[in-house]
Amino acid sequence: MNLFRAMDISASALTAERYRMDIAGENIANALTTRTADGGPYRRKYVLVQERPMYAFSDFMNAAGAKLAAGGGVRVVATQEDTQTPFRVVYDPQHPDADENGYVNMPNVDMEREMVDFLSATRAYDASVTAISNYKAIANRALQIGR
Repeated sequence: MNLFRAMDISASALTAERYRMDIAGENIANALTTRTADGGPYRRKYVLVQERPMYAFSDFMNAAGAKLAAGGGVRVVATQEDTQTPFRVVYDPQHPDADENGYVNMPNVDMEREMVDFLSATRAYDASVTAISNYKAIANRALQIGR
């Protein structure tokens, strides 16, 4: 496997995991938002990640006519709202968004789940950073051999 291709795959993971952390942070920040621009409570969001297709060597050529390989890694496909999980219903008759019975629809954000998602994305991000650091070290060692 080409060293730069391996770095590109790890870089794509960095981008995807950073985006997952951003969405988890947004969910945590809006865990108590009962009124959005759409009129209802905030809905939890999640990220859809997909494998980037791996292309054959013969599909790409550089300016010198050498065949290249491209692709691999992951890409963020979309951010979707969690419409399957119901809103939490809380009794708070003093809340401005309470219904006539005193109940408020709260966002469907589960703090524990968001923290697990955030930590999982952080660990995956750290692993990709470590992989890129190792690729750089290998490249530096290879250059030193040529001296």
